[in-house]
Amino acid sequence: MTSSPALLDLDITGIAHGGTFIARHEGRVVFVSDAVPGERVRARLIDPATGTGADSRSFWRAETVEVLEASPHRRPHIWAEADVSRDPADRPGGADLGHIDLAHQRALKRRVLGEALDRFAGEGLDAPEVEAVDSSDGTGWRTRVTLHVDDRGEAGPFAARSHRVIPVGAHPLARPAIAEAALALRGEKPGRIELIEPADGRVRIVRHEDVERKAVRGRGKGRRPAPEVVHEQVGDRRFQVDAGGFWQVHPRAASVLDAAVYGLLEDVVDADATHYDLYGGVGLFSATLADLGATDIVTVESSRRATEHARANLAPLDVTAVTARVDRYLAGLPAGASAGTVVLDPPRAGAGRAVVDALHALAPEAIAYVACDPVALARDLGTFRGHGWQVSRMRAFDLFPHSHHFETVALLTR
Repeated sequence: MTSSPALLDLDITGIAHGGTFIARHEGRVVFVSDAVPGERVRARLIDPATGTGADSRSFWRAETVEVLEASPHRRPHIWAEADVSRDPADRPGGADLGHIDLAHQRALKRRVLGEALDRFAGEGLDAPEVEAVDSSDGTGWRTRVTLHVDDRGEAGPFAARSHRVIPVGAHPLARPAIAEAALALRGEKPGRIELIEPADGRVRIVRHEDVERKAVRGRGKGRRPAPEVVHEQVGDRRFQVDAGGFWQVHPRAASVLDAAVYGLLEDVVDADATHYDLYGGVGLFSATLADLGATDIVTVESSRRATEHARANLAPLDVTAVTARVDRYLAGLPAGASAGTVVLDPPRAGAGRAVVDALHALAPEAIAYVACDPVALARDLGTFRGHGWQVSRMRAFDLFPHSHHFETVALLTR
C-alpha cells in the first residue's frame, strides 16, 4: 500500500528564483509553491522521482494545500483555476505570483534580483526598483499563448510543474481576443497549439500535431509549409517575424526595451565605429543602434529565419545580418578586431564566459545587456566585473505581471 504524501506546516521566509518560496524544516531547505513570504502554510511534499514523498537531498519541494496564517499581500488568485483552494495537481501553470498583490510582486522580484547580484555578481551592486509598464491590474497582456492538447482532444495549459493538460474556463493573462479563441478550441488533435496576436490584432492559430502520431500515419516527413509572416510595430518601425517566431509577449515590451537601451547608450555611440547586436533576432536593437546614429552595424543570430527577417526589416539601414552562434562568430573575428558599442540580448541561460571573454577582447566603449533571467545576468556581470568592467546603470521592468519573470537592462562600461 502506498503511503500518502507527507504534510508539513512551514513558515515561509523568502522567495527563490523561479517563482517558488523558501521555508526550512529541521534544517533542510524546502521550496514551496503558491505561498508568500511571512506566511505559515501547510504544504504537501513532492518527491522528484515518484511524486509522492520526500527525497534524501539537501532540499525538498512542496506544494501549498492550506494557508494557516495569510500574508497581508495575499489576494484571491487572478486565475480562479490556479487558486490555492484547488488541489495542486489541478492548478494550471503560468501565473505563479497571481495570488500576490502587484506592488508586492515587484518588491519580491527586486529581492530576487538583489540576491542574485549579491551571490554571483560581486559586492556593491544595488538592485533597481522593478518598474510597472502600465497601470492595469496585470491581466490581458499575453500576445502569445501556448496550449497543449491531450489524447481526449482537450486543449488547455499544462498543470504547474507537470505535462498534464488542465481544462480551464478563462485565460486572464491573455489578450481578450486570444482568450476567446482559446476557449473556442474543440476536438483538436494531440500536440501543441500557439495562439498569436500581432500588431494587427487578428489572432493566428498555429497547430503542432504530435510528431510521433504523425509519423505513425506516415505524415512525419516531407516539406513543411513556410510559416506565416506577421508584423509588429515599434514606434515608426515595422518588423516582420514568423507567427511562431520569437517576439516579446507583452504588447509594450519591445517599445519599453527599445527605449531603455536607447537611454543607456545615447551618449556613447560613435558613428564611425562597428557596433554589434548579438542574439539579434529580427533586428529590434539593430534599429535602436541606427536611431542612435550608428552607421556600421552587425547583427548576429543563430536562427536562419530570424536573420532573413532582420535583413528585410533593416534593409534601409547599413546592417550586416549574420546567421551564426554568437560564441562561434566572436571566436572567428580576426585578431585586433574592435567594437564601438554592443547590445547583448542572450537567451535565458545567459551569454556565458566564452562570449563575455570575447567581448572583453573587442574592447567596446559600452555594452547594453538585456536579460530575461536575473541569475544568468548576475553570473555574466560577475565575469565582466572580473575583467574590470563596471555596471554604470541598471533598470528592471515588470513586463510579465503575475508570473515570476521580468526583464533587466544593464549598462556596462570600461
